[in-house]
Amino acid sequence: MIQPNILELAKQGDVEAIASLMNRHLHPKGIAAKVVFKDAFLEVTLESAQVPNQQILVAFIRKGLTALGAVSVESVKVYGQQTGKDFPAWTKEFNLGVTETELEALDDENSTSNPQVMTISINLSGDPARGLTNQDFEFIANQISADILASCTDVFIQKVSISNGSSVITKER
Repeated sequence: MIQPNILELAKQGDVEAIASLMNRHLHPKGIAAKVVFKDAFLEVTLESAQVPNQQILVAFIRKGLTALGAVSVESVKVYGQQTGKDFPAWTKEFNLGVTETELEALDDENSTSNPQVMTISINLSGDPARGLTNQDFEFIANQISADILASCTDVFIQKVSISNGSSVITKER
């Protein structure tokens, strides 16, 4: 009796075969994929020493699963997790029947009809005798804020205030 090859097993929805195909491409990049079916979703956990890149890896997973055409896979949850951490750094859900363009249109629709306010509070303290000025605090707070918001899209500055070494920046999506 001939055993079906790994691609055929993956097309049938075999999670071990799907994980194996993903890991062929991801292991050389230091990323491990674990795949399970849970609550009507195919769940893919991507784990590496650094937090995996959400944008690149979600696109990779979507493209691969779409090309695979596994009939049993309709909805997918992807988790990005740093090795040794208890919880994922990010999560993305999508349906394989919905194109990326349709998802972006939905995201745009949701962001314009339901604006979200995001507040980042950064409290910095230091010894003024060591030469830290309010301008130093402002620069540091703005750098930290820029790093935090780098992964956000369609974020607009609503208010920026800095006083006594504390920066409160409110941005609206």
